[in-house]
Amino acid sequence: MTSTNINSLGVAAARNNAEWCATVSRTHGTPGTFGEAAWTSARRTPPYYPDAVTLRPDAVPADILPGIDTASPGCSVKDSFGTLDLSSDGFVELFDAAWIHRPAGIPVAPTTGLRTEWVVSAGRLRDWQAAWHGDGETPDIFRPELLDDPSVRVVAVLDGARFAGGAVLNHSAGLVGISNVFAVDHSDVAAVWAGALTAAGEHFPGLPAVGYEQGDDLTPALDNGFATLGPLRIWLHSS
Repeated sequence: MTSTNINSLGVAAARNNAEWCATVSRTHGTPGTFGEAAWTSARRTPPYYPDAVTLRPDAVPADILPGIDTASPGCSVKDSFGTLDLSSDGFVELFDAAWIHRPAGIPVAPTTGLRTEWVVSAGRLRDWQAAWHGDGETPDIFRPELLDDPSVRVVAVLDGARFAGGAVLNHSAGLVGISNVFAVDHSDVAAVWAGALTAAGEHFPGLPAVGYEQGDDLTPALDNGFATLGPLRIWLHSS
């Protein structure tokens, strides 16, 4: 794969992820705004979701900061290409990660003993979100309105009747984004990835897949045929 293709895929992956962030925020009444260089939300986004996502590697702070609220706690920016320096604007680096890409048409490893199921009801979505979050009070992030969006599919990976894991698929920019991949207890996370990819191939056939991961969470994605595209960085305002 040439550097031009990698750069093009990186831009498409960033756009796909920004579309997903905008979709989640829209269900909370904060759709945000797409500009040429970034998607931004003037109001605080749901937990774990950024207030801005850069769409181009040449984005600069002036493309982002006027459109977000840095005065209240929790403001964050997804620097999709790891090219910004927001330290002088009151931000600190939260973590680095890597974009990943999997071409269409690669066979998916069989998931022996596991099956996938679409989440199609509000009650089932609550159960899925509780499994995704684990112990403690489940945050209000994934709302039933997501289930009405044709670009989004929520996948449950099941071992018999119990959750083994799950993922979210979103279709935009000619790609399928795979995010929020999780495995419950001692379930095989690589098998959960395989289940999510199988579901993606069934519902969004013929499309490459993208996402991002960090640290040890990157390994099961690479084991399922993904390759890294490039870096991204999450910045958190220190207020």
